[in-house]
Amino acid sequence: MIYLLDANCLINAKRFYYQINRVPEFWEWLAFCGKNNRVKIPQEIYGEFSDKADGNGNIDPLSDWSSKDPVKDALIYQADVDVGLLNRVIFEGYMESPTERDLDKMGMDPFLIAHALADSSAYCVVTSEVSKPTKTGANRKIPDVCAELGVNCCDLYNLIDQLDFSTAWKSQLPAGDAGTISFF
Repeated sequence: MIYLLDANCLINAKRFYYQINRVPEFWEWLAFCGKNNRVKIPQEIYGEFSDKADGNGNIDPLSDWSSKDPVKDALIYQADVDVGLLNRVIFEGYMESPTERDLDKMGMDPFLIAHALADSSAYCVVTSEVSKPTKTGANRKIPDVCAELGVNCCDLYNLIDQLDFSTAWKSQLPAGDAGTISFF
């Protein structure tokens, strides 16, 4: 299974749970998983958190980390989205006749889901969004659209459990492998 990450997973992890300066092991592990094709971020999604600065012009730590070539090489999912699948996500998953405003509200979410829809048995969307079945149209949540289209979906905690993250993850690698890993 390849896990395709929504930007909100990384943004929330950086803000609340795995601050880059406090839990660098998480970020190294994430890039390592990307390098080993277990975790990827579609290029459309990558732009949602890269090249960002705070209100004072300081580079955001997530943006700084994600701009490093080894991290980009490890994590960016390079495949082009299938336009037919993208349209299916928009018109069947969200709404039949979206306006420009609706498409703006959906943002890059349809791209994320369309990448996973290309092979729903091989991909899983990872998002911080929570199911809200009462939401309709452009307001639908990723888990609900995924469920309707038969796409696997989970949250960051399920990903961490499935891929067995530990702050001591490097010690579980074969001898010599841990010394070759550097994403900072």
